[in-house]
Amino acid sequence: MLHHTELGDGEPVLMVHGFPESSYMWRDLMEPVAAAGWRAVAPDLLGFGDSPLGDPSSWEAQVEALGEFHSSGGLGQVVLCVHDWGGLIGLRWACENPESIRALIISASGFFSDGKWHGLADVMRAPGDGEALVEGLTEESLGALLTQSSPGIGPDAVAEYWKGFEGGRGRGALELYRSGDFEKLVPYEGKLAALGVPALLLWGETDPFAPVAGAKRFESELPDTRLVVVEGAGHFVFEDAPDECARAVTGFLAEIAP
Repeated sequence: MLHHTELGDGEPVLMVHGFPESSYMWRDLMEPVAAAGWRAVAPDLLGFGDSPLGDPSSWEAQVEALGEFHSSGGLGQVVLCVHDWGGLIGLRWACENPESIRALIISASGFFSDGKWHGLADVMRAPGDGEALVEGLTEESLGALLTQSSPGIGPDAVAEYWKGFEGGRGRGALELYRSGDFEKLVPYEGKLAALGVPALLLWGETDPFAPVAGAKRFESELPDTRLVVVEGAGHFVFEDAPDECARAVTGFLAEIAP
C-alpha cells in the first residue's frame, strides 16, 4: 500500500509526484486546494518518500500500485494532478480508467509515443552508467543537481527527496527509467484526448527536462485546455513558484466546480 498524505474534504484531487520527488512536493498546494473545498490526496510512489520499494518498481508496477491505491481508497472520480514521471504513470492509468477522471492538471511531463529522453535519463537507462550515478550520489550532489533546474528547491526538500536513494532504494529509480520505453505508449494514442475532460497545463518557462514545447503539444492534441507558463520557473515549477501554481490550480478547480 502506498503511503500518502491528504488534507480537506470534498471531491478528490489526486496528486502524483515525479522523480526524484515524493508527496512532499505538493505541500504548498494541498492547503489552498483544501481551503477551496476539495480533498487533496497525495501518495508516495513505490520507492519514494515513505512508500516501500516495489518488487518490481517498473513503470507498469507503478501504474498498478496507483490503481490499487485509488481503488482501496474509494476515491471514485478524481481530478488527476501529475508532474514529471507522475504524468507517465498517472496518465497511463487514466487512459485505462476513463470513468475515474473528471479533469487533468499536467505539469512538466509528456505522454507521446515518439518522445525522447533527456540526457540525465539516458545515463540512468544505460547499464553501468546508471549504477555509477546512483551509487555515487550524495544528498549534497542531489541538491546541486536539482537546483540547477530549479533554484527554489531548498535543503528541506532535498532531504525529503533523498529518501528515494537511501539504503539502496535508488535501484528502483533505475528500474523505472529502464522500463520507460516511449513505444509502450503506441496503444494509448488518442486515448488521452478521448477522455474529453478539461485540462490545465502548468509549465516552468525554463524547464530543461520537459520544455514548454511539450505543453504546447498537449495543448494542440487535447480538446479543452488552458496553458499557464510560469515565468522564470524551471522543471520543479511547484518548488520555484508555489504561490503562482496554487493560484492557477485553484482557479482551474473553481472553473470546473459543480
